[in-house]
Amino acid sequence: MKHTIKDVAAYAGFSIATVSRAINSPHTVNRVTLAKIREAIEALQFSPSPLGRQLRGERTRLVGIVLPTVANPVFAQCLQGIDDLASSQGYRLMLMTTQYDAARERHAIETLLAQRVEGLVLTVADADTHPLLDELDRDGMRYVLMHNDTVRRPSVSVDNRRAAFDAVSTLIEHGHERIVMLAGTLAESDRARLRFRGYEEAMRRAGLTPAPALEVDFNADELAPSVLAHLCSGTHRPTALFCSNDLLAMVVMRGLRRASYTVPGDMSIIGFDGLAIGELLSPPLASVCTPNREIGSTAWRRLMARIEGADDGESLSLQLPHTLRMGATISALSRTDGSSLPARPAV
Repeated sequence: MKHTIKDVAAYAGFSIATVSRAINSPHTVNRVTLAKIREAIEALQFSPSPLGRQLRGERTRLVGIVLPTVANPVFAQCLQGIDDLASSQGYRLMLMTTQYDAARERHAIETLLAQRVEGLVLTVADADTHPLLDELDRDGMRYVLMHNDTVRRPSVSVDNRRAAFDAVSTLIEHGHERIVMLAGTLAESDRARLRFRGYEEAMRRAGLTPAPALEVDFNADELAPSVLAHLCSGTHRPTALFCSNDLLAMVVMRGLRRASYTVPGDMSIIGFDGLAIGELLSPPLASVCTPNREIGSTAWRRLMARIEGADDGESLSLQLPHTLRMGATISALSRTDGSSLPARPAV
């Protein structure tokens, strides 16, 4: 009976993609994994194809990129930061997008591994509890995360919690007390969850009660009527909104305008990402600015250090600084009791 690569994978306890990399690109697999796979190959007397033997040990200089979308300029800017360096260093990039879907994330990563990539740069839904990332760690596959703010894995991001805290504190400084956060589905984004924590902390530090996050479709171009009604109805409607990204803030601004509400006259808004297009809006959008292109280029440098075995031993999580852009979508709200605006609380 002639055994197949599938048999080797089952015998060794690894995926077919990992066995393929062990045969064709052994430098991308850690020593323990490689030894187990070679033991399985010997036990089953498996003979790779002539093409596999020809390719064995040959470097592909191919790196996989996994992003939620390139429709959001945040990720396009990260990709530009990667491409600037990759092309100058003789690497090719293979891009796949996931639309914030966990099943598509797994498919994308497995597809890239089958193409014998030497490393991966990824943005995933939940970096801390991601079984496929656990598999990559076990197999010794080199990767670096972008925008995933985690201490468990190699990553480059901003401090999402602190950045959100600063954004909401700015609204509070302008007299706002009824502040609501709009975000995509929290279960689909660890960034959104951390930003919600920052929102909650800023509200509580100011003696205010945080509201539940108003979760909306990340990919929607229009604000759902039910969401718009929630924001605009009632005597205790919010006076300010913190949006978990700038594209969502722009969708909200358009929805409010169509409902005959003005920004910031009726409602102040601050976004997150610092997209340049936000400054072209009327009024210009206030936002947390993240160094997206630098996040991409830094992630690439860290990946190259891992591939070349020159990792400098710095902590897994690297956070770059954020800034606040004070646009015209925030206005001061007069307090009914005549007291002064609250001081900025300390973290």
